[in-house]
Amino acid sequence: MNRLLTIVAGLVTALTATMPVAAQDREFGGAIELVDPDVFRVCADPNNMPFSNEAEQGFEQEVARFLADKLGRESVSYTYFPQATGFVRMTLGSNLCDVIMSYPQGDELVQNTNAYYRTAYALVYPKDGNLAGVETIADPRLKDKRIGIVAGTPPATYLARAGLIGKAKPYRLMIDTRLDNSAKAMIDDLDSGEIDAAVLWGPMAGYYAEESGKDYAVVPLTGEGKGPATTFRITMGVRATDQEWKRTLNRAIQEYQGEIDEILLSYGVPLLDEEDRPIVSKAGKTGSEVGDAAKAPTPESREPKG
Repeated sequence: MNRLLTIVAGLVTALTATMPVAAQDREFGGAIELVDPDVFRVCADPNNMPFSNEAEQGFEQEVARFLADKLGRESVSYTYFPQATGFVRMTLGSNLCDVIMSYPQGDELVQNTNAYYRTAYALVYPKDGNLAGVETIADPRLKDKRIGIVAGTPPATYLARAGLIGKAKPYRLMIDTRLDNSAKAMIDDLDSGEIDAAVLWGPMAGYYAEESGKDYAVVPLTGEGKGPATTFRITMGVRATDQEWKRTLNRAIQEYQGEIDEILLSYGVPLLDEEDRPIVSKAGKTGSEVGDAAKAPTPESREPKG
């Protein structure tokens, strides 16, 4: 499962930074920073859509290409490693790349930029079924329903509180994304009727609901009450030493937030403002509605740009 889910559920990995023989060392403001001045170097998972893959079809990669162009970088490069234990150490911490494109705010393994999107775990179910209009896990209409849940994630607490965990179908949190995909498996089970509803991290919920071709509601879980957080600010992660690089990215995020939002919405990401209100596209659509309009993008439509 996605690195974001792992971190939110309590990933504990030590970040160790090594100092390579660095042709890419660069001096920013009097301090040496290991950031390539010409190449936008991204740490990424090789098979973890909608975030990234080796075909460069993920929204992290589209955002990276956009920022690289705006920052005057000549190209974008990737260091791939599965988003599991050791990801930070083997990529950013080894100075093989300069930015992790999606990282929860507040995690201590990296230095966070300002948040560039905010999203939540989401409930997915057929729009025209008997769950239409359900917005919280506590809704009585979920009683006796079989719900898919990734084990160890925050919404599992709310399923237990609502008495739904006994019939829930669990999916693995810690996986090798090269071999398994809990999010896709969950939506496949929803398609087949094996489960009645699915609870997934928002970007995965929106993307795989769209990929299924079915008419699913994707409802961010923002009204669960006291308990574990279900909504998170997502930043970019950089090394603690790269202060000027962080400032550069922060300025870009601030200047181009609208364009970044449009990229994320096009992948079905359910974006939320600080008041938990949906952020909509220029056409007035939420992430899932933008995805519905586009439907499952073909590989050609996500080809890497220049």
